[in-house]
Amino acid sequence: MFNKELTMRETDIDGLLIFDFPVHGDNRGWFKENWQRTKMTTIGLPDFGPVQNNMSFNATAGTTRGMHAEPWDKFVSVAVGAVFGAWVDLREGSETYGNVVKQKITPDVGVYVPRGVANGFQALEDGTLYTYLVNDHWSPDAEYANVNLNMIDWPLPITEISDKDKKHPTLIDATPLPARKVLVVGAGGQLGTALRAQFPDAEFVTRAELDITADLTDARAWKQYSTIINAAAYTAVDQSEEDRATAWSINATAVGNLAAIARENNLTLVHVSSDYVFDGTAESYDETAPLSPLGVYGQTKAAGDIAAATAPRHYIVRTSWVIGDGNNFVRTMKSLDERGIAPSVVDDQIGRLSFTQDIAAGIAHLLKSGAEYGTYNLTNSGQPASWADIARAVFTDPSRVTGVSTAEYFADKNAAPRPLNSVLELNKIEATGFSAPTWQTRLNDYLKELSK
Repeated sequence: MFNKELTMRETDIDGLLIFDFPVHGDNRGWFKENWQRTKMTTIGLPDFGPVQNNMSFNATAGTTRGMHAEPWDKFVSVAVGAVFGAWVDLREGSETYGNVVKQKITPDVGVYVPRGVANGFQALEDGTLYTYLVNDHWSPDAEYANVNLNMIDWPLPITEISDKDKKHPTLIDATPLPARKVLVVGAGGQLGTALRAQFPDAEFVTRAELDITADLTDARAWKQYSTIINAAAYTAVDQSEEDRATAWSINATAVGNLAAIARENNLTLVHVSSDYVFDGTAESYDETAPLSPLGVYGQTKAAGDIAAATAPRHYIVRTSWVIGDGNNFVRTMKSLDERGIAPSVVDDQIGRLSFTQDIAAGIAHLLKSGAEYGTYNLTNSGQPASWADIARAVFTDPSRVTGVSTAEYFADKNAAPRPLNSVLELNKIEATGFSAPTWQTRLNDYLKELSK
């Protein structure tokens, strides 16, 4: 019972962890640190953020409780006596689904039980006090999964058991507990549409369904989510110069609200950023380049990046020149070509197109691969080009596109300043194993789809 140091053991259930505590005893009794965040997370316990401490007093040996899988994580131990603990994986899609782990728990042992793993125990001594921390408040409306106690070979005859616990289904008939959900905000935009293909089981909401500029504390049962993907943005670059309040509210304040929810509930926040956070004076930009926005739109996006980074688990996905299912530059150029209009197009702004299907795939890759949290540039690959070059690639007769400088094009327009160079370095995300096709390849495919 008197361990010298805190240790952790893995088990046959993925994520179910057993801890052996140092217990310090003398003539008065004993002392232990039952929960010590820094020490325990250092050796492998997820930082699960407990919010409630529960205790279960069991008057007689043989009292048996379970097997309940709740929609929260818990850390179980005993304060007095001993129990025989048992766990069954009931998580939908888990590689260890149905696996069983058993462990005697005395005051020197604690067990971390992930969400969706059914937990049960039998008191081995009279007057046993069983205690557990959980990271969400108990609710009768929460989603539970249960399995019959009879699948466990309990060491003592059962002396006390509730009628409810007697009626739980067998493992083959048990209903698995679904995984935590992904929430996509900004579902009505080009990227939101593309994300549906990558995250078919996610919850998608528009601004009308969830106002992220407002207080979000009670907007959802946040502990039941794993990830928030923020595809919402105020993208009217020129209009931002006049409608500053709206641009700041959506691009900065709302991101701060989402980051606060992510911090408080241990969620991952994915935030989509923009090349406009830079002034375009460098030849290219990697993820460490200092923010240097020119106009209000870029300033609000830069502020959003800073806000998103306050979430410990965050991916800031910085992209440029987005093309997807909706109004965009390529569709406009194709329409002009079909109507016989010869346009003048800016030829001194340089960058790469970013097709939403590849942005969505890159986001899915970061989440599924467990890439290091932080900022990642994510555009299509290929040789950088100007807007005029791209327009010529769209037109059936490229010679009908005339190049013009940014200064000339916007000379008589009330326009926001724009970065002249939007080339984002892709080395960091490619090092994680993701590489998007060239923008030229995607453009050809996109044009074929538009022509159907």
